[in-house]
Amino acid sequence: QACRVKAIEQAAALGLGRKTECKLSINFLPNAVYRASTCIRATLEATRTFDFPANRLMFEVTEGERIEDTEHLKAIFKEYDRQGFTTAIDDFGSGYSGLNLLAEFQPDVLKLDMALTRGISQDPVRQAIVAGIVLVAERLGITLVAEGIETDAESQTLGALGIDLMQGYFFARPEINRLPLIERLASS
Repeated sequence: QACRVKAIEQAAALGLGRKTECKLSINFLPNAVYRASTCIRATLEATRTFDFPANRLMFEVTEGERIEDTEHLKAIFKEYDRQGFTTAIDDFGSGYSGLNLLAEFQPDVLKLDMALTRGISQDPVRQAIVAGIVLVAERLGITLVAEGIETDAESQTLGALGIDLMQGYFFARPEINRLPLIERLASS
């Protein structure tokens, strides 16, 4: 919770709350959330304290964690949706659940793991898989984001498949040095 509060404080200080196209992504581990409404109290208080719009928060569950209780995860997402947060499945295509998780819960955003996007311009199998995911996302009203884009060819191929939102080193390297933030959090 301390990291969430600090992230909201930093995002507000950078003016991200005033940019309508910006979301602050917060990863969470569903097995670490006992009760969603209780766990987000400090987060909501931070949005008020730092004047950061709560509807600009995006909570991402990573597909890399084994989901033991899908009903619990659905309850978490239902509460996050009730609060007006954007929900996402991160690293889709790399983890335990895949399509089973998507069948149980349809998030606002699905972030395709770099294992699916890396080298896609030269890989017809990956192209076919991503084309299928694009179709599913369109039918379910889910926004897709392709992660790990490192080349123009990957970007062009994904664009041709219907993916408009992409992130990766091809576009920009991370600009914020996280070490000072981690040191500040550790000392507070």
